[in-house]
Amino acid sequence: MLSIIQAAGWPIWPLVACSILALALIIERFVSLKTNKIAPPKLLDEALTVSRTAVPTPDVVTQLEQNSALGEVLASGFRALNSNPRCSEADLRATMEGTGRAVAHRLERYLTALATIASAAPLLGLLGTVIGMIEIFGSQSPAGGATGGNPAQLAHGISVALYNTAFGLIVAIPSLIFWRYFRARVDAYLLALELASERFVRHLNSLRK
Repeated sequence: MLSIIQAAGWPIWPLVACSILALALIIERFVSLKTNKIAPPKLLDEALTVSRTAVPTPDVVTQLEQNSALGEVLASGFRALNSNPRCSEADLRATMEGTGRAVAHRLERYLTALATIASAAPLLGLLGTVIGMIEIFGSQSPAGGATGGNPAQLAHGISVALYNTAFGLIVAIPSLIFWRYFRARVDAYLLALELASERFVRHLNSLRK
């Protein structure tokens, strides 16, 4: 691998940096976007059961808030009722929507960076290709004949061009695939949070009555 990097020349180093960054972002997103950290399947039912007759105590609300992203959204509704038991349904929705937007922003973190790498890696590979082509033409004789050129420099220019093109695609393709995967996963989570919040608002509205 090191010999390939050396043969590709200095233009490949930005691609190496992009590949390391992309790998780190992919691992981080896999860890952060686990279902039990975002929307545990039974959490909404548990919150509805606990608050069947009244709003739970602040300690229970704090535990719910620390449970997951969904718990954070549900806890914001409980806190709104604790602070103002007579608050309107519109106020409840506004409070939970504000928390939901903060959660959504957190779920989408680093996706833009991963998409940027997927878009920039082929361009960086193309840059390396252009630099390799420049070296190829630079190895030719002033008269344009190949026989008067430097074979070593010619071979080096070809390796720079091909290696950078290939490495740019190697970095870009997985980055694009994982970006689309994480994008779809975040969208599914946001839909689940929205549906759970809608059901929870109706439940809290019944508690106020």
